[in-house]
Formats: sequence, C-alpha cells, structure tokens
Amino acid sequence: MNPLLYARSNRIVELMEQPAEERDADWMRDAAQQAVLLELATLPPYLCGLWSIDTSTGDGSVFDTIREIVFDEMSHFGLACNLLTTLGGDLVLADERVVPTYPGPLPGGVRPELCVSLGGLTQDAAYMYSRIEEPDHPLVLAVAEHTSIGAFYTALLEAFRAHPERITGARQLTLDMPHHGAGNNVRPLRTLAAVESAIDVIKEQGEGTSASPDNPFPGTQGERAHYYAFLEIFHQRKLTENPVTGKFEFEGAEIPMPDALPMGTVPEGGWPRTGPSAPDAATTQRLDEFNRLYSTLLSTLGQAWLQHDESDGQELLFTAIGQMSELQDPAQQLMAVPLPDGSGKNYGPEFRFVAP
Repeated sequence: MNPLLYARSNRIVELMEQPAEERDADWMRDAAQQAVLLELATLPPYLCGLWSIDTSTGDGSVFDTIREIVFDEMSHFGLACNLLTTLGGDLVLADERVVPTYPGPLPGGVRPELCVSLGGLTQDAAYMYSRIEEPDHPLVLAVAEHTSIGAFYTALLEAFRAHPERITGARQLTLDMPHHGAGNNVRPLRTLAAVESAIDVIKEQGEGTSASPDNPFPGTQGERAHYYAFLEIFHQRKLTENPVTGKFEFEGAEIPMPDALPMGTVPEGGWPRTGPSAPDAATTQRLDEFNRLYSTLLSTLGQAWLQHDESDGQELLFTAIGQMSELQDPAQQLMAVPLPDGSGKNYGPEFRFVAP
C-alpha cells in the first residue's frame, strides 16, 4: 500500500509496530507526512464549531478558547510540515487520496473507535473534540489503551534522537504568532534541540503534562491544554484541583455555553446535490465555492513547503494565510441556510478537496 494514502488506512499503527531499529529515514519521512495529515484533520471540525458560535451570547470564553486552539493547531500543522521537509521529505497535501474526509476516522488508525464529524458547536461536539486530543494518561479519568497522537509523536521524536544526522534543515518556513502563545511561532527545525522543542509544543499544548492540565505554552495565563479545555466546555464547568484529594474535578466556575447556528452533521460524501434532499442552485454554488477555496488553500500550502528557495516558500505561505481568511464568510453563509428535510438543522461547509 502506498504509505501516503490517507484512505482511512492504519498507516500510523503500522509505523508504530515497526521495531525501533527498523525506523530508517523513509520511516521518519512517512511518519512526518502522517503527522501533517493528523494536524490538518483537526482543523475542519474545530473551525465548524468556532464559526457556528453566536458571539452575542455567552460570555465569550468558549469562542476565545476554541479560537486559540485553532491557532495552536495551525502552528502545529506548520511545525509538522517543517519536520517533514527537514528530513528531506516532499509534502503531499493537494491530493484527494490524502486529504481527510468527514465523517470518518483520524488519519492512520489513531483512536480507531472515534468518528470525527463536521457540525455546529454542541456539548456532543465539544466531547468529540476532547477525544481527538485525549492523552494516554489523562488526569481526570481512565481511558482504554490505544494509539494516541502524543504516543505517535513520542515515537517520531525517539527516531530523531537516535538519528539527528537525518536533520537537513531544508525548506524550513517561519511564521511569527507570539500573541497566541510562547510556543506558537513556526520555527525552522535545523537542530535536534529545535525538533525536540517543536514536538514538545505539539504534544503538551494538546494533552497537557502528566502533572498539570495547563497549556505550558499559553496565549493567556491559566489556559488549559486542548483536551481539558474542550472537556470544560462539555461539562460547562472549570476544572479545579480538589484541595483534599488532589484530584482534578469539573467543579469550578460555570462556563456558559453560547448559542450556535444549528449546522447539521455533514453526511458521508457531502451534502446530496441531486434528489429530494438537494439544495437550491445558490446553496449548491456556495458549497462548491467553499470546497474550491479550501482546495486552493491546500494547494498553496503544499507548494509553499516544496520551494527550494525559502523566500518563495514564505511568499506562498503568506498567500495561504490570506486564502484561509476567505473561508469564514462562505462557511457562515451556508450555516444560515436550512436543510430541506425539515429537521431544523442547517447546511455547513464540507471541507472536501476538489482537483482544479
């Protein structure tokens, strides 16, 4: 099987099963490509939740939390791309065989029991987000054994430590985002220390540490790691440490759940374009236009990390940032259009890759 194929494969599980002594340069490049797809897979569900929020309701904390997590994940995506190219790998992104589709599993067989879907923000959606970020040993509950994102990055880091000579420093892009947290700058990975720092940021912003649920690289003081932040939204309570037992419990201040546009769950294959459930022509055009914009963004990002002249890569990265900002308006326009089935739910973006 082509190891690049997303296609709901178990590629990450297969990589993790290979003995450490067999994890050669190809293994590391394959793993880094899978890391890119993992980071990409988190963004569409989180963005749907964020864009669905009615910011005139609630106290703004839920919106701010998810927004900061989205910026963290964008940073993680950039760092994962730098991990791949510093190994001499070529990023594969603008290809329908690798772009995650929804509903479906996370890339590579991570958390195989979890189905990730696209819809508006609800308590159930917040719980799904937390499952994506779930560490192997959370501070608040016991979980089943599985391949987690953190465990996968740990294996990749161990390979880097065993073979630092494979770090080439090639095609490294930079993006400064200090206002979103100390760890959120996308930095060139030309040394083992830089690689270690990048992987620590990705793991600990998502999962926290074994001793604390806090984000060690926060944009604001007291920011929770993603897993715990999403669970706070789900429980609608702040996580606090019980002074008697020392355990963390969702018994803190109330977190008001904001109202949200009732985006329905995007069905497999996307919203039907024909038959009794087909949208009107204007909505069809909006759906297709969003997918075109998203596909153009992925193509630009892919080209940015393929440039041997890093100044050309930087220019394309800044172009992609502008393209990213163009996604919100058409997405929210779709979220205001009722589905024709009388369910009370609305349309929303599909995040499907379409070839030009």
